Amino acid sequence: MQEASTIYIRSDLKEQLSNLKTHPRESYSAVIERLLSSVIDPDPLTTEEIAGIQEALEDIKAGKVHTEEEIMKEFGVE
Repeated sequence: MQEASTIYIRSDLKEQLSNLKTHPRESYSAVIERLLSSVIDPDPLTTEEIAGIQEALEDIKAGKVHTEEEIMKEFGVE
């Protein structure tokens, strides 16, 4: 069995957690675990991916963009 901890939760947050229970006997721990699993990305972006996104945003800000029509024409897609 895993070790348990006691934490302080404001009463309004406790009520929100209660409203998120899938059944009345579901533990708050299970609710919190479900919430965390829905927001934590199991495959976060790498440093290289983040750098690529930043570079693309800089290109966009600098006006280095092409329309869909230009790209289709360049690659011979109609």
